[in-house]
Amino acid sequence: MADIQSATTAMGFDMFSDSRTGSLLRTLAASKPNGALLELGTGTGIATVWLLEGMDSRSTLLTVDNDDQVVAVAQKHLGDDPRVIFTVLDGGEYLQQLSARGLTFDLVFADTWPGKYTHLEETLELLRVGGIYIVDDMLPQSNWPDDHPPKVRRLIERLTTRSDLHVTRLNWSTGIIIAAKVT
Repeated sequence: MADIQSATTAMGFDMFSDSRTGSLLRTLAASKPNGALLELGTGTGIATVWLLEGMDSRSTLLTVDNDDQVVAVAQKHLGDDPRVIFTVLDGGEYLQQLSARGLTFDLVFADTWPGKYTHLEETLELLRVGGIYIVDDMLPQSNWPDDHPPKVRRLIERLTTRSDLHVTRLNWSTGIIIAAKVT
């Protein structure tokens, strides 16, 4: 983890999950033995590390980001782990490919626009019953543009009004929403 954090700092990348979110990701990943996990927004791989730490040896993680430079950091430090597959592609396009292949997941961490603010329906359709959907950055952040708070409010409303999810909002870390698919 220290090597990825150093490389992340050196490149000036500041859109990574904090350690409290990471700890939660590790715990949730551990609750899915032999699980299929999906990370939308690899970044430099900091959250990827936490997910891998929680996963057992039979679990798999697909992770996607549209920025090849940040994914290269993750691949350099985590590419030897056979449980993870990195993809550099637009997240929305990747979600469509996953759906076309009929893949489903036990846990989805949506840490980028596709799967969170766009392509939400497509993402939730990939979630198995009993699967967990998690997003962070739901509390106001100093780097948010003026038009971002309404997007967050709409996402919260869309998630909390669904009958196929049990949703918990946590006023903790950067603001977490955890949803479990029930139907």
